[in-house]
Amino acid sequence: MRESGTVKEAPFKLLLIGNPNAGKSTLYNALTGGHARVGNWHGVTVSALEGEAMLSGNRVRIADLPGVYSADGLSMEERAACAYLEACPEGVVCLVTECAALPRSLALLSALAKGRRAILVLTKKRQFVRQGGKLEERELERILGIPVVSAEGVPPRELRERVGEALLRAGLMRGASEEGRSLPKEVYMRARMRLTKFDRFLLHPAAACAVFAFLLAAAFFLTFSPVGPGGLLKGLIEALIAQIKEAFQTHISSLVLCSFVGEGLVGSVGGVLCFLPQIGMLFFFLSLLEESGLLSRLAFFTDGTLSRVGLSGRAVFSLLMGFGCTAAAILSTRGLDDKRMQRRVILCLPYLSCSAKLPVYLTLASSFFRDQFLAALLLYVLGAGLSFAVLLFMGGEKGAPFVLEFAPLRLPEAKTVAKALCFQLKQFIIKLGTVILAFFIASWLLSSFDFAFRFVPVEESMLAHLCGGLKWLFAPVGMEDWRIAYAALSGLVAKENVAASLELFFPAFPYGARSAFALAVFVLASSPCVSAVAAAAREVGIKLALLYAVAETAGALLLCYLVYFLTGLGASAVLPLIAAVILIFSFGRTFRAGIHRQRGNFAQKLHRRA
Repeated sequence: MRESGTVKEAPFKLLLIGNPNAGKSTLYNALTGGHARVGNWHGVTVSALEGEAMLSGNRVRIADLPGVYSADGLSMEERAACAYLEACPEGVVCLVTECAALPRSLALLSALAKGRRAILVLTKKRQFVRQGGKLEERELERILGIPVVSAEGVPPRELRERVGEALLRAGLMRGASEEGRSLPKEVYMRARMRLTKFDRFLLHPAAACAVFAFLLAAAFFLTFSPVGPGGLLKGLIEALIAQIKEAFQTHISSLVLCSFVGEGLVGSVGGVLCFLPQIGMLFFFLSLLEESGLLSRLAFFTDGTLSRVGLSGRAVFSLLMGFGCTAAAILSTRGLDDKRMQRRVILCLPYLSCSAKLPVYLTLASSFFRDQFLAALLLYVLGAGLSFAVLLFMGGEKGAPFVLEFAPLRLPEAKTVAKALCFQLKQFIIKLGTVILAFFIASWLLSSFDFAFRFVPVEESMLAHLCGGLKWLFAPVGMEDWRIAYAALSGLVAKENVAASLELFFPAFPYGARSAFALAVFVLASSPCVSAVAAAAREVGIKLALLYAVAETAGALLLCYLVYFLTGLGASAVLPLIAAVILIFSFGRTFRAGIHRQRGNFAQKLHRRA
């Protein structure tokens, strides 16, 4: 170590490696104070994440690497982690492992560390001990020749001190052996890890289908039903916004200020803000599914179906994230096994209804369904059906062999769920206060003033002259109105802009149920927001990402026309029925998958029956 002023600078990086779901990202957050995504499922980290921390008075660069099972680099994320290790030969390897998985993790350490300085961080020790396991840390440190740190239940400040001391000692000890070491029984004894009764219950195909169907129905009902918490809270916020809007219109005499604040800012941006409770409910259920360990079970049971369309059960992690944020889901596809599979997932993700589409659905829902719950369910099912139809259309070979380690079933910690929920809501509010607010201000200025900057009706505004030619875009679906076209195309920037623009131009949707449903289908199937397109460009290249975006938007417009035509024939249930049949067919074939595991060990890899 050398000193620079009063701060010591460390001449190395700390590289966090280990099996998926071992606790690397949790350790990274504790050491750096960062907010790396964590979850109780395989493949949360898909690329290296770097940050700095002060450990025992030394500034250390810390890298959180994707999970690896082997030094051979079978998946893209494993290859990325191994390449990062090779590119940083001076870095100190920090193997993060569950106590239950210590023997196989030591073999991984021997393969990856190869004599370089290393430390070992143990996680989930209390559960290991409760199940009859035994681990003597000091003896383990003596045998391995590297510092050993227990991380469970340690406050972040103390943990930083422990890891800092281990780093200092790592330079003095002989380092990790290139060969695996056997552990005597007096040092390490395996725990009695068996499947719980509930886990055995979930491994039955019919039981798993019933449990997941019940959870899905409960999530939709509590989120969208008028008597559920999501609907009730939305109603309260709507009433509050209506009172604020009325107060502005009553007490402000300036027409310009009344238009901007009352009809525009409060009505438009506030109209999107009222959907915050339902978006929060949606993310709440996604967090519960991730943290409970049920997500890995869902991935296993859907592998049979997804393998027939060129994917594997691993894709479920990205597909489920698509219901929250398409951009984040696209970035998560780096963890898939090959580029062809990644492209297929990126192509089908835009058809899944992300949280940004929810305000649009609920804004239009009352025009074609009295019950918003049924309207939202209809659109979500239709989106899932379209996504699966895209995969069927693309065809391709069966998915790669699927290897998965079940995350342990557990009751989600309230603190973890609350932290994840607050982060997602904060992101929505930040987006509402930046991108959506900026778009609203620009839209209001252009739709309220003419080119001489005189306050005029919207039909005489700059926006009317600039966008007048767009009125023919949705004329075939009964909406020969440039305002509708402008609102629909604004979703290419951010989907929430559609709801904000409709609130700006129309006190209530002025067209019929067929037109409202067709517009909702266009928003569902069109290209995702610019953030998602940028994420796709990072993964597949800018040319291919733009090609996908143009093709999706053109296809969405044709689908919008088709829906309007079919509903005019009295076939309002045709497309939802097709989507439902596709989903039922897919789940029916899913449960033909078999389970292969060794007896007496819960943490075994599961794979598809050939």
